[in-house]
Amino acid sequence: MAQLPHVQDTDVDALADACGVTNASYACEQVFEWTDSEFLARSAEWLLDRPIRIILIIVAAWVIVRILRRTVDRFTASVAGGEVDERLRALRARGPGRLFAEETERKRADARAETIGLVLKSVVGAGVWTVAGLLVLGQLRIDLAPLIAGAGIGGIALGFGAQSIVKDFLSGLFMIIEDQYGVGDVIDVGAAFGTVEKVSLRSTVVRDVHGTVWHVPNGEILRVGNFSQLWSRAVLDVEVAYDTDIAFAQGVIQRVGDELWEDEAWGRDEVMERPEVLGVQSLGASSVAIRLVVKTEPSEQWNVERELRRRLKIALDDAGIEIPFPQQTLWFRNQGDHPPSEPPDPSTVEVHEPPAKHDPDLH
Repeated sequence: MAQLPHVQDTDVDALADACGVTNASYACEQVFEWTDSEFLARSAEWLLDRPIRIILIIVAAWVIVRILRRTVDRFTASVAGGEVDERLRALRARGPGRLFAEETERKRADARAETIGLVLKSVVGAGVWTVAGLLVLGQLRIDLAPLIAGAGIGGIALGFGAQSIVKDFLSGLFMIIEDQYGVGDVIDVGAAFGTVEKVSLRSTVVRDVHGTVWHVPNGEILRVGNFSQLWSRAVLDVEVAYDTDIAFAQGVIQRVGDELWEDEAWGRDEVMERPEVLGVQSLGASSVAIRLVVKTEPSEQWNVERELRRRLKIALDDAGIEIPFPQQTLWFRNQGDHPPSEPPDPSTVEVHEPPAKHDPDLH
């Protein structure tokens, strides 16, 4: 055993008993050298040296947490604000009528940054303070090996038992970072379709058109369809009869769209761009479909579609354009009275009731 400073060879064993062999503190050595008292040396170590070390560990952990939290604030601000600012500039360029969309995006960006920041700050704080706690326990001469081993086994068991919860939290974190949807959006997540009422790291709450509230775990959301992010689109396939002049019908439909666009109640608050008639979309069994598309504010496409259907019905009726419906031609033939090539006169068609069957249960 190497000779310790400030102590004679004959006092090495006593010093080792008082202060330890490998981690003897300076205060313990000095007090033992001055007093030759093992009790006073141990008291000095517990009352002076170890409290100071514990305080330094706590102060260092606090400083590190503050620095990391500021770093997290900068990171979340860049993640939530960088892409949104580009999109907001594009929306702002369309005129003052888009200020509502800008304000909505700003609120979503702030909420997203706040959620991400809270999660990362919690993780950072928990990690730093856990390490600080282990260091404090080490200063108190507590054997950490069994504690760490037990914690490791417990962590493995908890990990296997809580896989779905961990999956939900990770999916929710990435969902918030990527801004897949937010409160007020209309989404389709497979299991539910409706308006988002609440978003957390654990689950998403969706209320459908019937008022049913769906709680969907984030880990079970395999794909998301967002119908109201930044802008939406109303799509109508207007069906007309085959004998209709297509050019004339397209003109009527375009006129209806232009009237909606020029209407202050709709063109300034709901419709973002002039409606466009794309042309013939399909040739059906009894009709020709002409497609009309309208770019609208988020979640307003359904209101615009209803208003357009109402106006189109009136305009098509006024223009004499028939909205077709399935039709069938029925031929009634009487083999002895009319040749097969000529349809019978409806007044000569006789309807014969089949004879009643004898049912023994009725007697």
